[in-house]
Formats: sequence, structure tokens, C-alpha cells
Amino acid sequence: MDTNLNKAISQQEVVHWQDKARRVARGIRQRALELTIKNNGGYLSQACSSAEIFAALYTKIMKLGPSQAPMTPPPFPGVPSANNPNSITGVDYNGPKSPDLDRFFLSSVQYAMVLYVTLVELGRMSPEGLAMFNTDGSTIEMIGAEHSPGHEITSGSLGQGLSQAAGIALGRCLKGEKGRQWVFMSDGEFQSGQTWETLQTLSFHKLDNIGIYVDVNGQQCDGQMENVMNIEPLQAKLETFGARVYRVNGHDVEALAYPADLSPNGCPLFVLAYTNTTEGMDILEERKPRLHYVRFKDEAERERYRTYLTHTFPHTPVSPSSSPFPG
Repeated sequence: MDTNLNKAISQQEVVHWQDKARRVARGIRQRALELTIKNNGGYLSQACSSAEIFAALYTKIMKLGPSQAPMTPPPFPGVPSANNPNSITGVDYNGPKSPDLDRFFLSSVQYAMVLYVTLVELGRMSPEGLAMFNTDGSTIEMIGAEHSPGHEITSGSLGQGLSQAAGIALGRCLKGEKGRQWVFMSDGEFQSGQTWETLQTLSFHKLDNIGIYVDVNGQQCDGQMENVMNIEPLQAKLETFGARVYRVNGHDVEALAYPADLSPNGCPLFVLAYTNTTEGMDILEERKPRLHYVRFKDEAERERYRTYLTHTFPHTPVSPSSSPFPG
């Protein structure tokens, strides 16, 4: 085949995944806003800051098979036990477990809504399943657990997810499996000592089959992190512990994907994605810095957000409230 034609095809493929990732990111924000309006509350700013991270992970970075789970998630069957053979995890939404395929771990489970809407955007879960969000008996929980779609582990309290993923990374390394582990974390988890203990372990065992994407949005439930418990200079600290670290614009899908394509070098990979908590949703600017959880003070404010939704995301149906205000 002609060399120039090969280059043209390659460029088209690059544009294709980038365009798809950007469309998915926009869809994540759209669905998260609609769900927040419907339920009179939600972790909306997390969707704004992490949309491109989730989009890049699922459209480009991770090597996953097709979903093996029902499009509409089943009800909660109870916690795992010797007397409950029907307990489940949500791992099948990320495809089959295979030696050559990757695994995904959501460490900061307040981002569960973002994961759910990502699965819907990619056709791994149905919109009807999303409509079950946070209802009694549903596995579509506001704070996700091992039985929730897309989840493999229960990782909150914050800081525990990386530890579990590290153990799985070590086990797969000992088995000679080629699949990688991808972990999504929030920057607040670096206020936890368990995170640093795990990083020390990852570096000691030279586990380079794990990549950690961190949403560095600078906020936590009590306000701005720099005023609560500053973690910077985060890159320098991670490198001191033996990590391979890249600091990127968390809303640039190309920049997010680049480190994942590098050949492993014996060190755990951290991608620090610096993000904006109101990206793509300027209506949230008025709420800064209290953005951890969005809830409306009255029906008039919620109606203003409905209007914003239809103007910002045209041709989007707005679901009616699932219950009378205040929800």
C-alpha cells in the first residue's frame, strides 16, 4: 500500500478516536446534569472535571472486551457470603476477565454516577438502567460498591481502592498475565497514608502493569484542598516514591492518552490530570468553591438548571422529577 495512503488512514483513525472521546465526554456531562436535575442532587462537578478522563480511558486507553452484563442491571442480591450464592460484582460491564485484557478500578466511589453515564454512552448499559439510579433495591447506587455496574471492588473509605488494585496487579504479574490495571483516583485520596503505603509497595515490586489516572480538581467536601490539606507538590512527591509521573491537561484527550502508550519501565504510572470543576458547565461557577455535591435550594433554581440543560445540550429530553421537590 502507498506510504502516503497509510499515513492518511492512520491520521483518520487518530481523529476518529479523539472525536469519539470528545463526544462521549459531552454525553457524560449531559447525562450527569439531567440525572442531577431529576434527583435534585448529585456529584455534578465531578462529572465536569473527569469527563475527558473517563472518555479517554474507555475509548482509547483500556483494552476491554465487550460487556458481558445485562443491559438493565439486576436488583441488589445481597452481600457475598457462604449462604448467598447469588451475590454479584459489576465487573462484567467492563467485559470478560482474560489474561490479555485490562481491568478497571474506581477508587473514588463518589464518581459512581460518572462511571454509570459513561457505560450508557458507550452502550454497555441501558438508559433504562440509569433511570434506576439510587432507588431502593437498585445496584445503581450513588456511592457505588462492588455490585454496582462497572465496579469490581468496594473501595470507600477513600484510599482503599489503590491498595486492592495493587494486590491484583501483583497477582496478575506473578501469573504472567499481560493485561494491565487502570485505576481512577481523586486527588483527595493523597491525604490518606494508605495511598502512600501502597505506592511504596508498587515501587518496591516494580509493578509497571498498573496505571493510575488522578482527577486533580483541587476540591473536596470542605472546600478547596489547598485550604483544607494541601498535597502539592504532588508530582515531586510521587517521583520520590519511585513512580513514573506525567502531569497533563485533564480536558485534553490526546494528552491523557499519551502516557498510556509508553512502554512500561518498571515503575507504576501516574497521570496527574489537572482539571476544572465547572468545565463545560459554566452555570456552576456561581457555586464555587462549594462544589462537592450539587443540590438545589428550591424549585425555581432547579427549573433554571433545566433551562440551561436544554440550551447547552439541544435536542435533549429532560426527564421529569422522580418525586415532588425537594426530592
